[in-house]
Amino acid sequence: MVCDAGHRHWGRFGAAGLLLRHGGSVLLAHRVWWSHHGETWGIPDGARNSDETARQAALREAVEETGVDPARVRLTDETVDDHGGWSYVTVHGRLETESAPALEPCDGEATELRWTPADAVSDLPLHPGFAQFWAGPDAGNGARR
Repeated sequence: MVCDAGHRHWGRFGAAGLLLRHGGSVLLAHRVWWSHHGETWGIPDGARNSDETARQAALREAVEETGVDPARVRLTDETVDDHGGWSYVTVHGRLETESAPALEPCDGEATELRWTPADAVSDLPLHPGFAQFWAGPDAGNGARR
């Protein structure tokens, strides 16, 4: 898909990702080398289908990529990055379990999943789009969400 600014994006109907928190940590995925901005860290995400909301897409992608139990995820908010004709929605959520489960990549799009303390996220080589989001006011950076 090409947005109004002339940039190419993945997902004809936009894309969505799940910023999943447990305690003071965020679930991050280390993207495989061949993916868009491979070898960087970001959140589980992907293209939206024509018949799903951003929340549905973000949760579906997180389940497909991480195996997280969707019944334990409480979606709380969303942040929209509108590019004109295409948008990326970061869906915020909390994992409602006593302890953060060890998760393994399920679909070949990541080499590692990691619960990362929110104050250490910026220390990683982040996907450029996620880095921009994380530096902004809607990320929460650990304390606000």
